[in-house]
This record gives sequence, structure tokens and C-alpha cells, in this order.
Amino acid sequence: MHCFIYKSLKKDELYLYLDKKDDFSALPEALFKSFGRLEFVMELHLTPQRKLAREDAGKIIASIRNKGFFVQMPPSLMPLPLAASSRQLH
Repeated sequence: MHCFIYKSLKKDELYLYLDKKDDFSALPEALFKSFGRLEFVMELHLTPQRKLAREDAGKIIASIRNKGFFVQMPPSLMPLPLAASSRQLH
């Protein structure tokens, strides 16, 4: 699947994947507005086997086929697992 990737200029590390360049019609209006200004980053050919840094290509392809887009959220700081944090308290 050919896709086009855009980054939000409002929120760091927030990306939008589409199957048609500059066609934002599949996005709900509120979601589109939440991105702020978008900047085209790259065009990419995805296959389910393609390795990506932070996302599963198969998940992206499925989302684009089902919804018309995929949103890659910024990485969040994950809290320590409960078991690890409780060990540190003792």
C-alpha cells in the first residue's frame, strides 16, 4: 500500500498516514483540527512485513483500509510496571 505521511506542526511526534496525498476527507473534522497545521513528510510503500521504528505496518495498513487514515501518537513516558515500582518501595 502506498501511503503519504504528514506531521503535526502543533504537537511533536504526532503523525498522520493517508492513502491519497493531500486528501484529508476521511478524517473527522475535530480530529483534523486537533492536528493544527500539517506538513508533508514523506511517501512510503507499506507491506505488512515492513519494519517501522514505532508502529506495526500491518496495523497502519488495516487502519487506512478501514477508516481511511492512521494516526501515530507521540511516544508517552510509560510508568514503571507495578511489580518493579512496588519492589522499590520495600
